[in-house]
Amino acid sequence: MGFFGPIKPIVQAADAPAGSRLKPTLSWPHLIALGVGAIVGTGIYTLTGVGAERAGPAVILAFAIAGAVCACAALAYAELATMIPTSGSAYTYTYSVVGETLAWVVGWSLILEYSLACSTVAVGWSGYLVGWLQSAGVALPEMLLAGPHAGGIINLPAVIVSLAIAGMLMAGTRESATLNIILVIIKLAALTAFIALAAPAFDSDNLTPFMPYGFGSTVQDGSTRGVMAAAAIVFFAFYGFDAVATSAEEARNPGRDLTIGILGSMAVCTLIYMAVALSAIGAMSYLDLGNSPEPLALVLRTLGHPTASYLVALAALIALPSVILVMMYGQSRVFFVMARDGLLPPVLSRVSPRTGAPVLVTGITGVFVAAVAGFFRLDEIAELANAGTLLAFIAVGACLMILRKRAPDLKRVFRCPQPYLVGTLAILGCLYLMISLPSQTLVRFALWNVVGLAFYFLYSRSRSQALQDQTAAGV
Repeated sequence: MGFFGPIKPIVQAADAPAGSRLKPTLSWPHLIALGVGAIVGTGIYTLTGVGAERAGPAVILAFAIAGAVCACAALAYAELATMIPTSGSAYTYTYSVVGETLAWVVGWSLILEYSLACSTVAVGWSGYLVGWLQSAGVALPEMLLAGPHAGGIINLPAVIVSLAIAGMLMAGTRESATLNIILVIIKLAALTAFIALAAPAFDSDNLTPFMPYGFGSTVQDGSTRGVMAAAAIVFFAFYGFDAVATSAEEARNPGRDLTIGILGSMAVCTLIYMAVALSAIGAMSYLDLGNSPEPLALVLRTLGHPTASYLVALAALIALPSVILVMMYGQSRVFFVMARDGLLPPVLSRVSPRTGAPVLVTGITGVFVAAVAGFFRLDEIAELANAGTLLAFIAVGACLMILRKRAPDLKRVFRCPQPYLVGTLAILGCLYLMISLPSQTLVRFALWNVVGLAFYFLYSRSRSQALQDQTAAGV
C-alpha cells in the first residue's frame, strides 16, 4: 500500500484473466501507423493558422518546442511501455509506480485527451465534408449540420463518422489497424504534395518580424499571444503517440515493436510538421494565414494551385477518420483496463471470443463520442484535451525517474538515455505548456477532476481489484 493508495504489481499481459485478455495481433508497422494516424490530423491541417495568429512566423519555433517536450515524454513512454506491456498507458504506469488515487486522476484526464479530441476531429471532418459537397453543388439541410448551440438539431455527419469508426473497431483491432495504414499513406502523400508546391514560393520577408508577440504567453489586445501560447495550442497536433502505448497488450513483440512505434511515429511527425509550417509561413504572410480555418488549402489557392488545393482538402476528408479511429481505440483501451482493475463496472472488461477486442466498451465509447460531437459546443472545451494530456505526460516523466530509483535492476528492453534529465525536461516542459493555457481552461480542468475524484471515492475505491488482492494477502 502506497501513500496514494494500493500499488498494482508490474505484470505482463499474459497475467490477465482469460476472459479479459486482449489478443496480440499488431506488429511495428501497425504501431507506427497508429502513432502517425493519431498525430497527423486536424492539428497540422488547421493549427498552423491558429499558431500563426498567436505567434506569427515563430509558430515554427512553437512546433519545435511542442515537439521537443513530446519527444522527452515519448522516450519515457518507450521505456515504461516495454517494461509494463499491458493496456492503459499513463494510467497503468502511474498505478504500478505511484498508487491508485493518482492513477485514477490520470485515467480520468485521459478521457479528456481521447474523447474530446475524438469529438473535435469528428466535427472538423463534418465541416470538411459539408464544404466539399457544397463545392460540388450539393446542399444538405442546415438543421442536420450543427448542434443546438448553433441553431441546428444535430451534427449528423459527425455522429455518423463516430459510430462508423466504432463499428470498425468492434470488428477487430488488426482489421482497423490495417485500414489505418492506408489512411496514413493518403495523409502523408497530401502533406508531401503541399510541401513540394509551397516550398518553391518561400520568401524570407514573410519571416519578418519573426517573433512579433514575444516568447512568453501573455494577453495582448484581449487575446493570449506569444510563442508559448502557440506551443500550448499546437501541442494538440503532436500528441497521439501515447495511443501506441495503449496497444502494448496487443503488440506481437512488445519490446521491439513498442519502441519502434512510439519513437518512429514521433520522429516522422516532427519532421513533417516543421517542413509544413516552414513552407506555409514562407509562402504567405502570417497575418493572412492566421485568419484562415483551412491554411494549407489557402496557401495552395493563393499560389495558383486550385486543383491541388481541392485534392489536399479531399485527402483530409478521406484520411481524418484515422485520427478518430486511433483516439477512440485509445479511449476504449483505457476504459477497458480501468474496468479490469475494478474502478469501472467489470462488464466493460469483457472481450469478444472471436476478435479478442473489447466490443462493449468500444461501442459505449463510440456512442459517447458521437453524442458529444453531435450535440455539444466544443470550441470552449477543446483545450481541455491538452490539459488532460499534459497531466498524463507529467505522470509518465515522474514514473520513469521513480522506477529507475526504486528498481534500477529491473529488466528494461528499452533504456531511456539520461532518464533523470529526460524525465525532468518532460515534467518542466509540460508544466510550462499547461500554465500557458488560458486560465478558464485550467479552472474547468480542475472542476473535471473534482467530479472524477468524487466518483472514485463514492464508487471505485471500495471495488478496487488491487485493494481486494492486498486485503486478501494481509498487506
